[in-house]
This record gives sequence, structure tokens and C-alpha cells, in this order.
Amino acid sequence: MVKETRNIRRQVLPNGLTVITEQMSHIRSVSIGIWLKSGSRDEDSEWNGISHFIEHMVFKGTETRSAEAIARQVDSIGGNMDAFTAKECICFNIKVLDEHLPVAMDVLSDLVLHPVFDAADIAKERSVILEEIKMDQDNPDYLVHEIFTQSFWKDHALGRPILGTRETVKKFERSVVSRFYGHHFAPSNLIVSAAGNLDHDRFVELVAQHFQHVKPSKNGLHSPAPKTFSRINLRNKKSLEQVQICIGVPSHPVAHEHRHASYILNTLLGGGMSSRLFQNVRERQGLAYSIYSDLNPYRDTGSMCVYAGTSRESAIKVIECVVAEFRNLKSTPVPEEEVRRSKDQLKGSLMLSLESSTARMSNLARQEMYFDRFYTLDELIERIEAVTTEDLQQTANEFFSTDQIAVTILGNLTGLKLTRDQLVC
Repeated sequence: MVKETRNIRRQVLPNGLTVITEQMSHIRSVSIGIWLKSGSRDEDSEWNGISHFIEHMVFKGTETRSAEAIARQVDSIGGNMDAFTAKECICFNIKVLDEHLPVAMDVLSDLVLHPVFDAADIAKERSVILEEIKMDQDNPDYLVHEIFTQSFWKDHALGRPILGTRETVKKFERSVVSRFYGHHFAPSNLIVSAAGNLDHDRFVELVAQHFQHVKPSKNGLHSPAPKTFSRINLRNKKSLEQVQICIGVPSHPVAHEHRHASYILNTLLGGGMSSRLFQNVRERQGLAYSIYSDLNPYRDTGSMCVYAGTSRESAIKVIECVVAEFRNLKSTPVPEEEVRRSKDQLKGSLMLSLESSTARMSNLARQEMYFDRFYTLDELIERIEAVTTEDLQQTANEFFSTDQIAVTILGNLTGLKLTRDQLVC
């Protein structure tokens, strides 16, 4: 294996804005992201969904560009522009050929720094997002996760939906949007990251041209750590053909020192076609078409969730199979050959995930947000390799205890019952 050196540089502007670049001179593209280090968990409950709303609104026009002018300019340089809102960040990003970097930076910073928040556009966008909420409500896979999250982090912003609710979105007016924007979009709360064929010093100059006039301010964001609630939640929705199941336990925060063991545990439990759940529940028993597990780590908490879609007749059997896998991971050491396979799978997907400039740009911003340093690929691989069978068993014992398991079941549940006794692991 060739040792990989990443050419990463970081600089903080006088007003507190952080700029990070990674030079990838073997490609012709550059990806730029402007990241806000707060997301939907930093909203008051009555304005739930406003981060996502602002993410939409900045594309509706700036002081010098209309929505159409923004779209045309990006298309004219063959760029891809996008944005997303998550629980702990908002990201505005663009990918272009290296020669178009100045134009791309100009358009992207204009969106983020000079949105007009026109009242007529706000009214239109409210109805667009209300439709988006309805669309998600019609998607059972999404809905079961949303119901699970709300009861798992009950009464905490982390449990609330990123899109907000019909009630909150209907209340968004220009004054509220402007106030929230003004409070959150401060230089100390922003990261500009870029990866691709670029020169660090020139890029910092470019960012400074657009951002140096922005006044520093203290915003004191960051909500307290949430408690988790392990409830059994049965939600009847007669119109659904399938029963949707979400089974979750608390897991490690993003920067936890034992996080690599939880990655491997997740991979072998339900992270792919060779995983235990897929092989047992789908291949051997034919109980579900879709079954997988995933990790959702945040800055101060996390969850590991198993999702399955099955028939009402098989629902309890599927839950018992999942709990049996929990039990098994606690009591029986994972065979060496299975550990090897999971490590290789994880390493492969990590390496593949860092092949594009966009992925590296995201990786830089996330490392800046959650860690106080940058990890090379070699270091990550070393950390994964260092995880032992004992570490996996210890993590399983930490995660999978009967009183920590939360279950949400959604569907036509007539006659379905589930008790804590059936979750004993």
C-alpha cells in the first residue's frame, strides 16, 4: 500500500471564519462548501424547520442576482450546486472545473451573504415545504425513522424533524427568517472548505475578498446533550401494506475514542449483503426484503438503529431475530474471519468514499467541526485494524441492554403486541 499524504491546509481569518483546503492536483475539478456549524438542533421548538427553510430561501435571490440568474450562471460554467440541512450543520456547495473557481466562489458566497428573503418568495416557499413534508409523511421508511427519533430524543431539539412541522412552517415570516439568519450566520460559526485542483493561498485570498467585511459576533449556540428514552411505540396506520420497524439503542458520539469498534459492529450487524441481519432475516428466512442497521452519531450522543420492512405476521419474529443477534454479539466472540471481512468492507467503502473532490471537501469540514485535527486515511485504517474481537464484544455489551432498546412499529397493527420481555438480550 502506498502511504497517502493529504495536502491539507487550514487558516482562520481575523473575523473568525475558518478556511480549509485540500489540494488534489491530479484532477480538474474543485468542490467548495460553505458550512454553517449549526443545524436543526439549534432551533427553538416554535421555529422548528427554520434552518432548512433558510437553506431553500438563499437560492431565491440575492441583492444582485435573481433566482434565475443564479441558476443560469451556475449552468453556464457546467457547475453542480446543491445544499442540505442536517441536525448539526447546513452546507451550501458547488463543484466546477478548476478554471471557474472565482465565478463559483462569487455565486456561492453571494447566496450565503446577501439573500434578500423577499416576502412573496417566503410565502411561496412555505407551500413548497409543506408539500415536501406531505411527501415525507407518505414515505413509510422515512416516517418510521422520524417517529422513532422523536420518541428516542423526546423533548429535545435533536428529536424534532429537520423540515419542521406544518404548524411551525406556516408561521415563518420575513422578520423571523431574517432574525434567525442574522444570529446564526456569523463568521465564527462558518467554515469554508474546498478540495480539488486549487492553490491554498490564492483560495484564502478569494474567500477573504468575499467574507472579510463580515463582522465577528458571539452566538453562544449549542443545545445541551439530550437524554434518550427507550420506549416501545406502536403506531397504527391501516393504509400501509407493510409493517415498518425501527429498533435502536444509544451509541457513541462522533468523536468517541472507541468509535471504530462501533463502525465495525454496525457493519457486521447490518451494514451490507454479507451482514448477519441480511443473511439471517432476508436470505435464510425470507422475512423481509429490506433490513439494515446504521449509526447516527452527533456531537454529544448517538444511536444505532436497525430498520426492517415486513408483513404483520412476521413482525414479531423479525424483532426477535434482531434481539437474538444483539444477544449473540454480547455472548459470543465474533469469529476472526468475520471481523476481517467487516474491516475490509469498511476500509473499502472509506477509500471509495474519498475519491471525489466533493467527498473530500465534506470530510475536511466534518473533521474541523468534530475533531481538533485531521486524520489521514492511513490513520483511519490503522484505527480500524487495531479493533479486536474483545473490543467488539465490549461495545456490544455496552450498547445492547434490554432496558436501553427502543422500538417503533408503524403499519396496520391490528392484534399486534410487543412487551419488554420480548426484548431481553
